Amino acid sequence: MRADLAETLRRRKLIQDESRGEVVAARHSGARRTARENLAALCDDGSFVEYGGLAIAAQRGRRTVDDLVQRTPADGLIAGTATVNSALVGEEHAHCAVLSYDYTVLAGTQGVMGHRKKDRLFDVIERRRLPVVLFAEGGGGRPGDTDHAMVAGLDVMAFALWARLSGVVPRIGIASGRCFAGNAALLGCSDLIIATPEASIGMGGPAMIEGGGLGIVDADQVGPFDVQVQNGVIDIAATDEADAVRLARHALSFFQGPIAEWESPDQDALRDVVPENRRRAYDVHRAIGILVDSGSSLELRPRFGRGMVTTLARIEGRPVGIVANNPMHLAGAITSDGADKAARFLQLCEAFRLPVLFLCDTPGIMVGPDAEKTALVRHASRLFLAGAALTVPFMTVVLRKGYGLGAQAMAGGSFRATLMTVAWPTGEFGGMGLEGAVKLAYRKELEAIGDAEARKARFDEMVAHAYERGTALNTATYFEVDDVVDPAATRALVAAVLLGPPELPAAPRTRRYVDSW
Repeated sequence: MRADLAETLRRRKLIQDESRGEVVAARHSGARRTARENLAALCDDGSFVEYGGLAIAAQRGRRTVDDLVQRTPADGLIAGTATVNSALVGEEHAHCAVLSYDYTVLAGTQGVMGHRKKDRLFDVIERRRLPVVLFAEGGGGRPGDTDHAMVAGLDVMAFALWARLSGVVPRIGIASGRCFAGNAALLGCSDLIIATPEASIGMGGPAMIEGGGLGIVDADQVGPFDVQVQNGVIDIAATDEADAVRLARHALSFFQGPIAEWESPDQDALRDVVPENRRRAYDVHRAIGILVDSGSSLELRPRFGRGMVTTLARIEGRPVGIVANNPMHLAGAITSDGADKAARFLQLCEAFRLPVLFLCDTPGIMVGPDAEKTALVRHASRLFLAGAALTVPFMTVVLRKGYGLGAQAMAGGSFRATLMTVAWPTGEFGGMGLEGAVKLAYRKELEAIGDAEARKARFDEMVAHAYERGTALNTATYFEVDDVVDPAATRALVAAVLLGPPELPAAPRTRRYVDSW
């Protein structure tokens, strides 16, 4: 064999896990997978095409090339293109880009060559419109590189290029282990974030925290998993790296188009989701699970803004986004966190052309001095803004309560803004909560009744009349909703409305981006 070819093959072999037994064993001893093992599990067999695998850390001024080849393969960033889910969506729709920081190489820090590699791949991603999966574990910027002329490195383009891809291609970030500074910035700009329990995510690691005079903090306590799940940073919680990869494949599939084979649950079960007693709560997740294709749903941020449910799913094999009120939390009232969660989800659906189904059961937008301390006026308004900006098909099904501004927010701003607004027979409507409406409208009449029992009886009579007037069937006679439907017929109706005629091209707009929050 020619010497140049032999050396090339030797170098290519050195970057593989088989040639790095010691560091691979150390990684496995902590029940963790290597970067290449994660990529192999994510990508379809034999589909990965690597960019810059022979790059080494820019430290020739302080270390030998042989040492760098042995200890800094790929400069700690494995990147390339591949196919994912080709068996599910077809190879034509399965092409994507994948990047993974390698924590076994200088703690997954961001080196000069790694930044150049990202710049190269981000250009390829934009030109080919490739979805991206990024494994972001790592310690942030690397101060030890010497082979370059720079002071602070603030002119690197990677962060701008990555952020510029927002709304252009779907980007899924995965955090397992420590993810700080620049690595966390890339993760935070992703459209969806998946993380495992050992993740600690923060804009600065322990060294930066101590350097800023903020004390000594253990790396695992900077931004621990439980905190980041509850505050909404993490969209999808995984049990371990294998589960994170499985979830990444599932999440990515919603942006890869329809699938040919699907099954649906028995739709008659929807008739029993909402209790006959209108004061009893119920689990809206059950309604979603019956409405969509079996096993297709993937809920985002379930422990954040719990009064709102945001779910990716499929109906008849077609990806859709579902926004639902959760009657099990504050009776489904819309809070600041819930509005933020839903508004950002609508941006995601709009950017990547997913039809939206609203499932409405809300007494309205949350009220009171405590709610207003959360800047509710601004946060709740984001739901109206995001709804008004939708050009994808969307419709609303009112399961039970449809009151006031909250109900309008669950319909893109108006029951006439949707392609169709329907109610189940359990639906009830009002411009505000009916008890409050009666008190407000008939205050003087009620105060004029001196006897307390008689006053209460009159109040109860007025409320009962208001409820009777606000039933779904009566509301439909005024054509304020388009129809009242058998719950068991909902799925077929949604498919006909949202997935029916081909979507017309969207009107030209300024460049979209998906809000990081």
